[in-house]
Amino acid sequence: MHFTLRRLAARCLLVAFAALPACPALASPETPAERDARMAWWREARFGMFVHWGLYSGLAGNWDGQPVATKGGMEWLQKIVRADSTAYSAAALPLFKPAPDFARAWARLAKEAGCRYLVFTTKHHEGFALHDSAVTTFDAGSVLNRDLVREIVEACRAEGLRVGFYHSVIDWHHDQYDFPRAKGLPHPLEKSPELAGVRDHSRYVDFLHAQVDELVSNYGAVDVLWWDFSSKDFQGDVAWRATELIAKVRAAQPGIVMNNRLYAASTVHGAADEHKEFDVSRGDFSTPEQRIPDNGLPGVDWETCMTLNTTWGYSEHDHAWKSPRTLIRHLVDIASKGGNFLLNIGPRADGSLTDETIASFRAMGDWLGTNGESIYGTTAGPFSRPLPWGRATVKGSSLYLHVFDWPADGRLLVPVENTTASAVLLAAPDLLIPVSRAKEGLWLSLPAAMPDPSATVIRLSLDGAAIEVR
Repeated sequence: MHFTLRRLAARCLLVAFAALPACPALASPETPAERDARMAWWREARFGMFVHWGLYSGLAGNWDGQPVATKGGMEWLQKIVRADSTAYSAAALPLFKPAPDFARAWARLAKEAGCRYLVFTTKHHEGFALHDSAVTTFDAGSVLNRDLVREIVEACRAEGLRVGFYHSVIDWHHDQYDFPRAKGLPHPLEKSPELAGVRDHSRYVDFLHAQVDELVSNYGAVDVLWWDFSSKDFQGDVAWRATELIAKVRAAQPGIVMNNRLYAASTVHGAADEHKEFDVSRGDFSTPEQRIPDNGLPGVDWETCMTLNTTWGYSEHDHAWKSPRTLIRHLVDIASKGGNFLLNIGPRADGSLTDETIASFRAMGDWLGTNGESIYGTTAGPFSRPLPWGRATVKGSSLYLHVFDWPADGRLLVPVENTTASAVLLAAPDLLIPVSRAKEGLWLSLPAAMPDPSATVIRLSLDGAAIEVR
């Protein structure tokens, strides 16, 4: 059926959805073993691709023909320039022209890079939905006669990638989103609350739930739902009917993994005791943004999300690219602390990617092609003190040493009490590294040259679980 006809036929869904009684909490709480089984693939994956793509991508960091900034998040451009939705849409909609095969290029690059999952923006704060939604005309179905969510999902599945939906609970387009009430959350008109008029936020929440219902019902299995975001003063049930929303999503997608941004998680901003506030009833994992916690988040599933430059959405003016070496070391650092790395791309309006984006992800893939066993399926290293030469991860009785600083004298101290069966470079597994035992740990005699300046990995096979020298 044509997109427009299907939307007209389904227009009553929002009213019907809003009239349904609140969804009760899950009758049978998940046991720890059941949760571990559901989380297993995500914990093993360690590396994913994040995609921020929407109307802001066509603006490319410009407004009225002028650059808005050379750094910073250009997916927030509408707020930065304080444009109402009418002016913003008029400027941005004509520029958003996705190419036919954009999704295939993303998925292939993610696979080449060694990513195990891809999370993309189904709707960002601007309110433009990338799927064919029956409850709005501000969506790809109405504007482009395309379902971009379906195109991305199918491309990811063709490459064997897990699929995740980012979905903003903030909406700068919806006329009932009560932004004066949403304290602590951004809005383009936040400095002019008198322009809000009378708004019924419950109607917006009905709309939010209806769109999420479409996303979790119409695209097969969804592996991740990445909510964004709440404030201390506007969160949870008061803001989004979060308990009901989570229950509905889990009923439709029992195996899904969700972050905890339907609530004001301190992990976004980096509170010293952030891990103490984690509550699995509010989400499965926390999301430190643009940073790596110094000691990880002990006892908490977590994922660092990070940009390649300084913006999530595309900007033609931002050239502050992180080097492949920096990105590889970030991945190692995160895995060594038990976290996942969700690394962002910001495609242009047609879905194409910058040369820097492609080169960085390919470099990650080249490194993981040799060293992937030291990242995938590993757990945090066993050391309570920083290692002066790099990081470590664990898988069974294998201790993976990620060397950042090659010792000038060729001797590397590993502070474990174990004896060892073997030590090899992953880049040269046929070359045995001599190992000697001392009171302070195991000494490895390394080759003179560092094989990989980004991070050279040594697999140390131990006689059991690694025991740190105290």
